[in-house]
Amino acid sequence: MLRQLFKKQRKFVLIDVNTQKDFFLANGKALVRNHRRVLSHIRRIMAWARLKNVPVISTCEIYTRDHHIADYCIAGTEGQKKIRYALLNNRTSFQADDSTDLPADILRQHKQVIFYKRSPDPFDEPRIERLLSEIKAGVFIVIGASVEGAIASTVLGLLQRGKNVSVVVDAVGSRQKREAKLALRKMRAKGAKLIETRRLAGSSHLRTIGICNCDMCRRNAKKAPPAMAASC
Repeated sequence: MLRQLFKKQRKFVLIDVNTQKDFFLANGKALVRNHRRVLSHIRRIMAWARLKNVPVISTCEIYTRDHHIADYCIAGTEGQKKIRYALLNNRTSFQADDSTDLPADILRQHKQVIFYKRSPDPFDEPRIERLLSEIKAGVFIVIGASVEGAIASTVLGLLQRGKNVSVVVDAVGSRQKREAKLALRKMRAKGAKLIETRRLAGSSHLRTIGICNCDMCRRNAKKAPPAMAASC
């Protein structure tokens, strides 16, 4: 029997789902809609987590070229990497395998724990399933992509395990608008709360400068005053 890993009740735990370049940057192979807007909110939520000392559990999809499951997030490619502002300095990571081993004090030693997974559903990975099932928190805050895929799997899995879940609707990306709306309705019907970034991080006047390298972002960066670009 697995012993309880986490006895401390935390107010928040941030679940960062697939904030990878293939999902969020302009040349990504699985780019979400409105990536600039979503990324600006993801960056603010990550800043909020740093400021409030909220532990971050990140999941990243990873595939090999010979699996033929997906043509994105291929191991060793640039697109499989996380976007830079979704990384904390004090972090550790675990490769995708069938192990359940985890240090008992992992979230005391590290502010961010990154798990790699071989499918959109994090609960298919034994190590992630163990951590998300055993960890205690008042609210699990979910951001990332995609709403109709990994976000839905993560949120529904947490709800099935009796967790209190809030989805930051302006910090989650989707590829299919209709499917995303249906997924959000299902999550809410099952008990998830749908909130906006300002509920956690407040309002911001900053423009979305430097979010990615797409044509629109580059044009906006050229128009912005130096001070504004530096602060964003």
